[in-house]
Amino acid sequence: MTGSVGAQRPTFSSLLLAIYKNGGGVFLIPYFLMLIFGGIPLFYMELALGQYQREGPISVWKICPLFKGVGYSACLIAFFVAFYYNVIICWALYYLVNSFRTQLPWGSCDFFWNTKDCSIGGLGNGSSKGEVSPAEEFYKRRVLELHMSEGIHDLGMIQWELALCLFCIFTLLYFSLWKGIKMSGKVVWVTATLPYIMLFILLIRGLTLPGAATGIRYYLEPDLSKLSESGVWIDAAVQIFFSLGVGFGVLIAFSSYNNFHNNCYLDALCTSSINCMTSFLSGFVVFSILGYMSFKNDIPIEKVATEGHGLVFVVYPEAISTLPYPNVWAVIFFLMLLTLGLDSSMGGLESVITGVSDDFKSTLRKHRELFTLLVVGVAFLVCVINTTQGGAYLVTLLDSYAASTSILCTVMFEAIGVFWLYGTKQFSEDIHEMMGFRPSLVWRFVWKFISPLFLLVVLLSSIVAYSPPQYENYIYPRWSEVFGWCITLSSMLCIPGMALYAFIRSPGDSFSAKLAYSITPEKDRAALKNGQVKRFQWSHYKAF
Repeated sequence: MTGSVGAQRPTFSSLLLAIYKNGGGVFLIPYFLMLIFGGIPLFYMELALGQYQREGPISVWKICPLFKGVGYSACLIAFFVAFYYNVIICWALYYLVNSFRTQLPWGSCDFFWNTKDCSIGGLGNGSSKGEVSPAEEFYKRRVLELHMSEGIHDLGMIQWELALCLFCIFTLLYFSLWKGIKMSGKVVWVTATLPYIMLFILLIRGLTLPGAATGIRYYLEPDLSKLSESGVWIDAAVQIFFSLGVGFGVLIAFSSYNNFHNNCYLDALCTSSINCMTSFLSGFVVFSILGYMSFKNDIPIEKVATEGHGLVFVVYPEAISTLPYPNVWAVIFFLMLLTLGLDSSMGGLESVITGVSDDFKSTLRKHRELFTLLVVGVAFLVCVINTTQGGAYLVTLLDSYAASTSILCTVMFEAIGVFWLYGTKQFSEDIHEMMGFRPSLVWRFVWKFISPLFLLVVLLSSIVAYSPPQYENYIYPRWSEVFGWCITLSSMLCIPGMALYAFIRSPGDSFSAKLAYSITPEKDRAALKNGQVKRFQWSHYKAF
């Protein structure tokens, strides 16, 4: 079950931010619809594809060389995510280290970074009197040092404490990944299971706080009018893919190490369901705290949290500081965030390492340790930029462009390549060869028609509904938007770029001969010599 365990990408912070931003419980409706029609079917597909082909996310496209760019796109997106996601993990580590101090630094206004506006009764997002909570000042003025930067054009100095935390994170990642799946698989069992213990501890504590019922009600009661907003559906799709790891190459990379006859169907159902139910359960943990803070400060729950990652790094720490034995709760909470983050980050980097090394077997596979060092080292050097005083602006920009529209595009073409060009019927036969049974008609219908159409609609909606990124009241300059779109397009353009490369490199004197070679799986190319091009026949596409 290596593939399914290692594939989990819990996004505790981003999912709950999406729920809070999109009006609470109503977000769960598109979230679970996306899970049913997109998440689980494609999760199953990627597990089965990697397990049968025994290849990483790039070389697995020997089933259809024309779509090899999908694999490169997935790996590039995973690499881009590592550039900012690990910075958020290093923030969690910084908070964890500070949780061992006698007095929590976000629970008092007596530190050198605090201003005259600091007030124990100040709200997490600033009160009408201009008061600011010590938790917000610790986050913005001590951790991020945002007051030392005017914007993304003014990044300022590297903060050595954050850089040191980041170095520790990447050191852990390297020694978890350098020996391959045998080492990372063992580490994942710890990082994937430990958070559940902490999650239940925090859940029990949160539900016993005064005002928790208000937060839970906000979390579960849907405002159906929000369903008419395309942003809710787009956020739901992106969160599903982040949560399950679909489209990042993680599932294909890990499942390629599975036993050939492993029941990946059961893995897909169990892992995806447990993963999303864990995300659902974590909502009770955070929204019970939001209800408590709403009760404590006598304000509407909609005004409790700050924008960005303030929900996790301002509101929750502020609430923890008011509880008995605050250091204990702080250690539990931030250790949970740290292990969740490391689990996710290992999966993304393993996708890059396995994907590229499998595509260059003769050179990189022999030097796995050195290649892992190169990948981890490059990611670290880019991440260091985000530990500057204006790094939070860059983190937000990367979060907006690295894996939103691009991941939807990648997954859509992945579904088209597997279920239309490779063929749903052939894919079902592969599953039968591995597990002794064929997918039901429902699975095949969803794979071939519902999932690609669903993804196309969401992809187009994300483009039409685009709005520039914003960090609280800071408006990003136009050049930074252009830079962001360059990041998005760099991964998306891998698909047509590699398709053109595969077509040109294909043998043949005519357009049809080259096309036939580039869309035919390697194992079926012998038939091309006899003029039998299965994928030029209508019967291939209507069979499912």
